[in-house]
Amino acid sequence: MHEARTLQISIQRNWKDVYDYACVPDNLPEWASGLTSGLQKLGDEWLADGPAGKLRLRFVPPNDLGVLDHWVRTETGEEVYIPLRVVANGECSELSFTLFRLPGMDDEKFTADAAWVMRDLRKLKDILETQLVL
Repeated sequence: MHEARTLQISIQRNWKDVYDYACVPDNLPEWASGLTSGLQKLGDEWLADGPAGKLRLRFVPPNDLGVLDHWVRTETGEEVYIPLRVVANGECSELSFTLFRLPGMDDEKFTADAAWVMRDLRKLKDILETQLVL
């Protein structure tokens, strides 16, 4: 079992709007800084360029439950599971991301990864609250 930390952010937007934007892989480079460029579909996967090299991504199928889970495979073959959910909170929503401490990850790296995820979640919040009109 891995240590886990759930990071959460409130978004002043209907949960379905959040889901409809966040579930589109083409939108990821706008808010997920770990996927910098080169996003392209290849079969059931998406290929992307990240700060540490080439990545392969797989996503759960579209659903009505707000589940945005995905898996990221690095060039070294390591696969990271990323549970990501959006739920209704009245007329707004809550977005939660579960971050797992990977084997060999020290406290400093785990804390830095959590801060990185929160920056990305804040970017998504900003896009959805101030820039995006669906």
